Amino acid sequence: MRAPKAVVQYGSNWTLPNILTIIRILMVPAFVGAFVLETYFLALLFFILAGVTDGLDGFLARALKQRSRLGALIDPLADKFLILSAFICLGVLGWIPLWLLILVISRDLVIISGFLTMRLSGIDVQQRIKATPDSKLNTLTQILLVLILLSAQVFEADLLNAAGEVLIYLAGGFALFSGGHYVLLGFGLLSNSKREKGAG
Repeated sequence: MRAPKAVVQYGSNWTLPNILTIIRILMVPAFVGAFVLETYFLALLFFILAGVTDGLDGFLARALKQRSRLGALIDPLADKFLILSAFICLGVLGWIPLWLLILVISRDLVIISGFLTMRLSGIDVQQRIKATPDSKLNTLTQILLVLILLSAQVFEADLLNAAGEVLIYLAGGFALFSGGHYVLLGFGLLSNSKREKGAG
């Protein structure tokens, strides 16, 4: 006999973790503005602060038991807005190759399209597909790449530029692998859903 699944209880949307997430979203235009004005130290500072709020809002949501539907929606969006904005800035200046920028954006577009397709099919994606280890490594690699390239510019460190060259290919590999993994999971979920409907 299977144990019953734990039910996540959602509370009010106006919680401290959600406020921190909204602040992180507001940091995105601040980061882009600092980048465009070539104040790279300020851009690096905004990126680091956004990362701190990302870790803090998740910790507070668990510690204070303040999970909410709004938080579940906007937290991953805030991360994507920040990382994609950073990659577009890096790509426009030629700090990363065009193929990596296209790969990162295409991966997220494919995943979002699949998510919407399954939602329209009545499949609760959030409950049935969780973040995979390779997806977490993909995000971590992208964050490290942005930090390394900005730090190399700010501190004029050749060693950081060399590390950035390695991370470019790691980020490309993880983006391709994790994107393909999610596509396979999505097709599997759609197939299972059709079989369940057929059996019912």
